[in-house]
Amino acid sequence: MTKKLPIGIQTFREIREESYYYVDKTSFALKLAMEGKYYFLSRPRRFGKSLFLDTLAELFAGNEALFHGLYCHDRWDWSVRYPIIRLSFAEGWLESRAQLDKRICWLLEQNQQRLGVTCKQESDIPGSFAELLQNAEAKYGQRCVVLVDEYDKPILDNITEPEIARAMREGLRNLYSVIKGQDAHIRFAFLTGVSKFSKVSIFSGLNNLNDITIDADYSAICGYTDEDVDTVFAPELPGLDRQQIQDWYNGYNWTGQPVYNPFDLLLLFDKREFRAYWFETGTPTFLVDWLMQRGYFTPSLSRQYSSLELLSAFDVDHIEPEALLFQTGYTTLQGVEEYLPGQRIYWLGYPNKEVQISLNNALLPALGIEGQKVLTHRIRLLELLRANNFAGLQQLFTSFFASIPHDWYRNNPIAQYEGYYASVFYSHFAALGLDIVVEDTTHHGRIDMAVTFNANVYLFEFKVVELVPEGHALEQLKTKGYAEKYKIRNEPIYLIGAEFSKDSRSVVAFDVELFA
Repeated sequence: MTKKLPIGIQTFREIREESYYYVDKTSFALKLAMEGKYYFLSRPRRFGKSLFLDTLAELFAGNEALFHGLYCHDRWDWSVRYPIIRLSFAEGWLESRAQLDKRICWLLEQNQQRLGVTCKQESDIPGSFAELLQNAEAKYGQRCVVLVDEYDKPILDNITEPEIARAMREGLRNLYSVIKGQDAHIRFAFLTGVSKFSKVSIFSGLNNLNDITIDADYSAICGYTDEDVDTVFAPELPGLDRQQIQDWYNGYNWTGQPVYNPFDLLLLFDKREFRAYWFETGTPTFLVDWLMQRGYFTPSLSRQYSSLELLSAFDVDHIEPEALLFQTGYTTLQGVEEYLPGQRIYWLGYPNKEVQISLNNALLPALGIEGQKVLTHRIRLLELLRANNFAGLQQLFTSFFASIPHDWYRNNPIAQYEGYYASVFYSHFAALGLDIVVEDTTHHGRIDMAVTFNANVYLFEFKVVELVPEGHALEQLKTKGYAEKYKIRNEPIYLIGAEFSKDSRSVVAFDVELFA
């Protein structure tokens, strides 16, 4: 039987009492509660973090009736009830340290009222928080459970204003530092948000915080697995292409089991059409602008390597592109290689079609393509590929660059990078959701790109030349033997060498050869 879809509902009690679909995450809650004390989890927005926090709250509060039939029901001591302190920065937009301090004081006051305790240190945030923990334990006879939702939102909301962001960081550190000092009064603490700021910058000595963000055991702590889709949501599947569901929305991974974004799936089951539901809820204007200002090579989105240190290098004064893209959910872990004992390299790429298509559509206007032309270019590109019309492809890409105003080149730093031309070319293909493999990339204007579409293989080599075409792009494709690995497909293989002139800002060569 079908049930109600919990779209946007973050309250565990409502889901359980009102008979919504629920994917049982209580095995994760139980494991955390039984095996440790201090935890941190980073996940992209709209991934179910708030619902999981609410589940933890109900578990520690001993509300047994809500857990009948779930994994943890017969494995938890319901006779013990803990005082719960909840802090959430999910609501509103704070624009100053004064506003942040006022919000923190309000949150602490709300917890005092709910728990029925009084704190004297009203204007002293660390003192008030510490007193709240101590008084709550004294009243209830059990140490406190501290749950913090969107711990980083005041910083992220102001990340384009470094001075304000730094002030927010200091204000939050003033709050979170209490957790370390009040260890004796805390039974369990769980902090979650989108980004992973360094422990030094925001947690001030809370060095025993167990970061489970990239932990295979907790990869599926938020989100839905394939098994969840095929069992819990089985009544919603008829009439939908199961493989298409997987291609569009699955693929988020944190070194363990891949998961679907729950927001996407719930809206798909409700609307019955494939759309970029998650992407549409938060256009990444800051992300696009930030990448373009740094001359980001967009083909790297499909495959890039990073270390755990770089993925965790996120702070107001230092943000690595890999960390920003990964933590916000626009790339995900695709694999791990241990090249020396204890030294791992992670490779990342798009999680699914939704992100690939939507992100590149958002990037194209930032690369100089007018918003309306992005759609018409996509439609035309698809028509030309289906017809293998290579002369038309050359004309189309020549028109791409010709349509970009001269002032745009002068005012946008991305145009000064040689990789800009390959980025424009690549993002048009990626925005179609085609099967693309970036074979070899550099930031010096060269890229091998393989596209498989319509029972054909297209191998591209891009080069930036002076004014005159040199023919080296096609020659490099042939001498490197890129086509050999695709012969097993028994499909036509087209070698395409595209050469761009930085001076004329145009395609000056588009050489095509059918591999024999």
